Amino acid sequence: MTTTSAAAAARATVHGYPRQGPNRELKKAVEGYWKGRLTAGALRETAAELRRSTWRQLAGAGIHEVPTGDFSYYDHVLDTSVMVGAIPARHRAAVEADALDGYFAMARGTQDAAPLEMTKWFDTNYHYLVPELGPDTVFTAAPGKQLDEVREALALGLAPRPVLVGPVTYLLLAKPAPGVGAGFDPLTLLDRLLPVYASVLAGLRAAGAEWVQLDEPALVQDRTPAELNAVARAYRELGGTGDRPRLLVASYFDRLGEALPVLAKAPVDGLALDFTGPAAANLDDLAAVGGLHGKRLLAGVVSGRNVWINDFEKSLSTLGTLLGLAGRVDVSSSCSLLHVPLDAAAERDIDPQVARWLAFARQKTTEVVTLARGLAQGTDTIAAELAANRAGLASRAGSALTHDPSVRARAAAVTDADARRSQTYQERATAQRAHLRLPLLPTTTIGSFPQTPELRAARAGLRAGTVDADAYERRIEAEIREVVAFQEKAGLDVLVHGEPERNDMVQYFAEQLTGYLATQHGWVQSYGTRYVRPPVLAGDISRPEPMTVRWTAYAQSLTDRPVKAMLTGPVTMLAWSFVRDDQPLGETARQVALALRDEVNDLEAAGSPVIQVDEPALRETLPLRATARPAYLEWATEAFRLATSGVRPDTQVHTHMCYAEFGDVLQAIDDLDADVISLEAARSHMGIAAELAAAGYPREAGPGVYDIHSPRVPDEAETASLIERALRSVAAERLWINPDCGLKTRTWPEVRPALVHMTAAARRVRDRLSRPGA
Repeated sequence: MTTTSAAAAARATVHGYPRQGPNRELKKAVEGYWKGRLTAGALRETAAELRRSTWRQLAGAGIHEVPTGDFSYYDHVLDTSVMVGAIPARHRAAVEADALDGYFAMARGTQDAAPLEMTKWFDTNYHYLVPELGPDTVFTAAPGKQLDEVREALALGLAPRPVLVGPVTYLLLAKPAPGVGAGFDPLTLLDRLLPVYASVLAGLRAAGAEWVQLDEPALVQDRTPAELNAVARAYRELGGTGDRPRLLVASYFDRLGEALPVLAKAPVDGLALDFTGPAAANLDDLAAVGGLHGKRLLAGVVSGRNVWINDFEKSLSTLGTLLGLAGRVDVSSSCSLLHVPLDAAAERDIDPQVARWLAFARQKTTEVVTLARGLAQGTDTIAAELAANRAGLASRAGSALTHDPSVRARAAAVTDADARRSQTYQERATAQRAHLRLPLLPTTTIGSFPQTPELRAARAGLRAGTVDADAYERRIEAEIREVVAFQEKAGLDVLVHGEPERNDMVQYFAEQLTGYLATQHGWVQSYGTRYVRPPVLAGDISRPEPMTVRWTAYAQSLTDRPVKAMLTGPVTMLAWSFVRDDQPLGETARQVALALRDEVNDLEAAGSPVIQVDEPALRETLPLRATARPAYLEWATEAFRLATSGVRPDTQVHTHMCYAEFGDVLQAIDDLDADVISLEAARSHMGIAAELAAAGYPREAGPGVYDIHSPRVPDEAETASLIERALRSVAAERLWINPDCGLKTRTWPEVRPALVHMTAAARRVRDRLSRPGA
């Protein structure tokens, strides 16, 4: 095919789409089912209607091939585990008794069976459920969901392209099952898994799928020769199968690097590559391997991860170059649009001048279609769109919102000394113990307490104008009094105010900082039915006035016990927002850090003896390629220290991290120079405590003993057992007892007994340690 004919054949598609519906109908239906208000049949019909609506909208916008298989009740990696029959032994009976309830049991756990571990999907804000595998794992094809969705799309007269997690990525994401040695490598199961994938592919072909997409995002990470050999073997076997649809292997989030020539030589029919951000290097890499002549290329030139309008001229230039490197070039998003909100047009409160800079899933779909039309029919056919695009880009570049001279001057004046505390950790620890006078194994929580329906209604009423400010503030004070009183009664040592005034740990602060934009409908799935509204970081950042001092000081006035002030750290403020792409992240992080530094100093001045600056996103924002990590960790740790280094030695600085793999950032955790760190550990069976010990971490630590992402209420004995396990790695003098994460998503009937059990378990272990000979 000539370059001209390849251009004329260009069509538009996307990797995937948000699942929740325009009004989060899926969330409401699933939670209604959990609470018994909705039948399984009603839940399935809601889900089917959401799929139909999404596919019709995509087709109506000009998408030629609709993705199927990406829809999920909870998580697409969990769906893959079901598809290949990798059901943990503790959940098999539940799955056999009722497939839907068993599915949710794996996701959420039951009182008798712990859920699958949850962690971050690469460097995104999405969480997946980690497959548990072992040498005895038997895979069995069970693609009912995937086949049904192909049939549904075909019944609508649409061309479906099933999207599945690829076999290599699935195994690389997996962990050894409980009871299996840590040295077990799930990738050794590849030869056992491939026949199951071949069976699934044959079933999809029989159902009417012409193409199937196998996602292999794990290949953008640094991979060993053995892993690359596994990739070659996997696609040699799957590509060599006669009874299969055409295969498209997709990877995204970064450059494929050494995996690109492996896939380019594989007997598959096409590749889907990301050409945005650091993955733009795929363009040169593809040319270096001689292209994909005779094969299909899905060119991901519209970012599926940010919310900014595409640069059409830049994308068309990239697409023009790619035409000479593949037999057929189609235009696509860089990855699934799952990671962005649904529709920017729903945002009525954003300045129209700023709104023209934004593109959510629906707008990105239109961008993909526009670029495909321009590629296939010539740029004259999209002249109006090109003009509007140029004007939008120019408007943003020249806006006063994006450049505040005073903010930039302050950031430029920062010195190395500004990001260092005045005394060593050992000197600070001595001063803090004298100041706080805490017992051995001090107990605390991570910060948030349950957000009751009444509290949410009051916040909504304040926004709508049906609740006045005085009534709302009285409600917040009442919530804080209840939370403080409960913590005192439960026996917690360091209290929190419970964060009743906060809608979200990032959005709350973003709404009070200059440079941020808040959305009303910009929901994005974090995990399961948990959706967040990431704010949009559009311009230079400053803090006009204190953000948290009033409520923290009020809580401290109610008790003689220390109350911990709670802030969200600079890296997390970036990672859980849609960040600006017009300057380096390190520059933006420094601006946020300086704003938070002002807040930290005001909290100390108001009497806060303990200040926690949460950085759960430190690990998730780690670049996927090792070569980019040192520079990131340098500015990320500096930003944290810059935010926290202005306090006295006897003010104790905490930080918190959760639901990620921390082993490869332990040195960075040390470089934060926090006095205490709390980490998720319950689902991972205290693995992080052992990693801290192995790394020689010298400070105090609180590996979580209560998994808050499950409705299970652990009893005192179970919690005490986890504390004892933590003590094998962390000395009692440095060990804190706390939950894995904040309690916002749990209910009071779950939280009350769980925290009572936690404090009782701490006392039990504390008493044992105090006995002679312990």
